Amino acid sequence: MAEQSGLLPAYLANGDDALKRERVAQRLNRRVAQMGDISFNSEDFDGESARGADIVAACNTLPFMSDVRLVTVKNADKLRKADSDALVDYLESPAPTAVLALYANGLAKNTRLYKAISKLGKAAVIDCASVTKRELPSLVAQMAKSHGITLRSDASSALIELAGEDTVRLDAELRKLALAHVGDMAVTAEEVKRLVGRTTEAKPWEFVDALSERDAAKCMRLRSRMESTSVYALLAMCITRIRELAMTHALMTRGQVGQLSEFVKGPPWKVKHYPRYARNYSAEELRAALRSARDTERAMKSGADPETAFETWYLSLVSR
Repeated sequence: MAEQSGLLPAYLANGDDALKRERVAQRLNRRVAQMGDISFNSEDFDGESARGADIVAACNTLPFMSDVRLVTVKNADKLRKADSDALVDYLESPAPTAVLALYANGLAKNTRLYKAISKLGKAAVIDCASVTKRELPSLVAQMAKSHGITLRSDASSALIELAGEDTVRLDAELRKLALAHVGDMAVTAEEVKRLVGRTTEAKPWEFVDALSERDAAKCMRLRSRMESTSVYALLAMCITRIRELAMTHALMTRGQVGQLSEFVKGPPWKVKHYPRYARNYSAEELRAALRSARDTERAMKSGADPETAFETWYLSLVSR
């Protein structure tokens, strides 16, 4: 019986950190495997296509030469409402010989399924939310220690720049670094750049932030890593940011910067750096940037090489 082993009838690993969800799955699989042959007593479903009735039937199936069956549902937040409701009904009286493991990228707390699982106990819902970008270098340093190596701060930053923010990918790269690293010294940024291939593209918002910072070198470096981003879409995003910074300028002049989030129509976390960005430009520079962006877009649509026209525009804008 699941209860006799200290296992709950169901668990929910909820959050966008795939590595955390993966480790929850590994721990749960090990615990169930201690009670019998898990290969005969496990069943996997995908919430994007699974039927609730089939998941419930798997939970109600008696285990073979084991006390417990493990029923796993990935993408549980993608279950259709009727199928999710079937699991809610099942959890009112779950089978004593089954552990239902749900894995979700972001199942809302106000859903019936989330509430039904949370009623099973404090340990039923496992938070797998990713850390913020600011916290990521510290997390990477901790992950490195689990592989028997230490990273210098610049090495952590270099690894994130090359491999991206996906923790599963970062963990895989750290495993390779640990195998290649020799000695007890900390891994350097140069070593990371030598051993880790670039596996991720720069994000458009990173470029727009660099434009706001007036950092020409960073803009050029990021643009070189955006192979699949349309230059037209990127120009549109830059124009939107320039308008937002012009609005920020105006609010700062009037002493109304506290109303920035309301005027820009964005959450506070999105606009918190806007006053600092706006100080990098004069109001006239921002107005001129909008005029030159209009002319650049016309040129791009009238036969000029789009990439060259865009590069000429943003470099002339960020140059002081």
